[in-house]
Parts: sequence; structure tokens; C-alpha cells
Amino acid sequence: MNQLPDPEHLEQLAYKSERAAGRRLALARGLSGDQALRQVLEQAAGQAGLATLVSARLAQRAAQDERDAARALQRAADKARRAGAHDGRPTAWRAWFDGSARPNPGQCGIGAVLRGPDGAAVELARPVGYGNSSEAEYRALIVVLEAAVAHGADELTVYGDSRVVIDDVNGPDAFAAPSLAAYRATVRTLAARIASLSLRWVPRHKNLEADALSQRAAESHHA
Repeated sequence: MNQLPDPEHLEQLAYKSERAAGRRLALARGLSGDQALRQVLEQAAGQAGLATLVSARLAQRAAQDERDAARALQRAADKARRAGAHDGRPTAWRAWFDGSARPNPGQCGIGAVLRGPDGAAVELARPVGYGNSSEAEYRALIVVLEAAVAHGADELTVYGDSRVVIDDVNGPDAFAAPSLAAYRATVRTLAARIASLSLRWVPRHKNLEADALSQRAAESHHA
């Protein structure tokens, strides 16, 4: 025979509405709070019985605890990934990108820098029409990847300060932003032409060169 939880555990397993109903019942019939709540839960359980309801609620709680723990682990993993996203072994080719919109949405400018194994740098800065900041960032990434492909980069690390774009490209398809799908597809196509590509987030202060180029490009709209 299943042993029912003590009154304290019944209180924890009851829904908010059931606890409120128990308080009303206690006042109406002069019952103790524990007696009233048990009657409310017995009524909610119906023919299945209170023990069955308790078992179901305990299973729900265990499942919720498991989901909460999984979310906490995912958040910790995401935080660690972002904290160390700009670390790692340097590759032969490196690039930085940035995009801006004035206002947002507004006229967009993109800036990027591509550095090869010989230390030579290719700077890219241009206005790219109307859009929002995420679209500008994606356009900047596409432009620098096109440059990398054109220069024959086979091992490339790309750095950017847009978590929206970095996470959209690196994340699973199920969580990709529908409004950015065309840009993401273009990036994936270009990435397939580079033997080894890593896309990493960096804080803005580590992306100043690309940022300055994008700002210059955005300003050219208003010149």
C-alpha cells in the first residue's frame, strides 16, 4: 500500500488554486488547513485516488527538476563557450567583421579585415543598403568569407562581436532565426568552400578595426 505524504508534502504538491480552495474550505467548514487541503486533493484525484494523484505529481516534479538541471547545464556551457570563444589555437588565416545600421533599421555599412599567413591584410568597407544591425553583421560576414575564398584561405578563424550572428551560424538549425535564413544559407555555402573554418565571438573592444571600417562605411551614406 502506498504511503501518503505528510501534510507538508501535500502542501508542496498542491497547485496554487488547490491551496486557495483548501483555505476557503477550511474557513467554510471549520476544518484544519491540512484536512481541508487533503479533501480538495482527494476531490481532484477522483476515482483514481489520492495516492495516484500524489505519484503523478511527484513524477511531474522529478521531470521538471530534470529539465531545470538540463537548462542550468546548458546555460553554464553557453557561458563557458562565450567566455572562451575568442581563445584557441591561431590559424593561418584570420578575419574580423562588423556591421552597423544608422538608425536601426537604417542605412547599413560593413567592415572587415582578412589577414593571411604572410601578415598582409585586406581591409573591406562598403555601404550595403538598408537593413537592421543583424542583417548588416551577416552581410559583413559574407563579404569577408567571399574574400577568404577568393584568396584561397584553407584554415580560417573569423571573429565578430555579434552574438546574434555567431550563435545563429553556430547553433542548431531548429533554433536559427527565420528572418536571417537566407544569410545563414549563404554563409554555410561559403563555409563549405573553406577546409577548416571556425567562427568565434569576441567582445567589441577586440573588434575595433572592423568596427571602425563599418562605421566609416555607414557614414558614407550620409556624406
